Amino acid sequence: MNWLVAMTWGFAATVVLTTVMSGSRSLGWTRIDMPLLLGSMFTANRDKAKWIGFWVHLVNGWIFAFIYVAAFITAGVMSWWFGMLIGLVHALFVLVVGMSVLPGMHPRMASEKRGPDPTRQLEPPGFLALHYGKQTPIATIIAHVVYGGILGYFYH
Repeated sequence: MNWLVAMTWGFAATVVLTTVMSGSRSLGWTRIDMPLLLGSMFTANRDKAKWIGFWVHLVNGWIFAFIYVAAFITAGVMSWWFGMLIGLVHALFVLVVGMSVLPGMHPRMASEKRGPDPTRQLEPPGFLALHYGKQTPIATIIAHVVYGGILGYFYH
């Protein structure tokens, strides 16, 4: 495994993924704000949460870059289309599993069964994160497929 290449392109792919998701939010396609969701797990201050969450998201992107590269090496396939396929699987896992368990581990998020109270201020994402907008799954899938495509194209 070439750690430097994985870190470099993992960083670049994460920046692009984050930009696609942020752009989708700015265009009104989704309301999901992953840096806010991640950062608010650590602080109730929403301004600090976005900053902390950005760094958590960046580190997560690096970790996932190594997982993608391990998949490339294991499968013996290093290409943009294989990276995009892994990105699709990743996005589906995030939407179906990750978003459903998030309320259970997030100290400031309501759940589907328990409404908001003074300490649980964030709306739960719901199935496929649809509570954050009908186009949230589409934006999430596009962002992760692009992430995987970048890693698959540039890692060799």
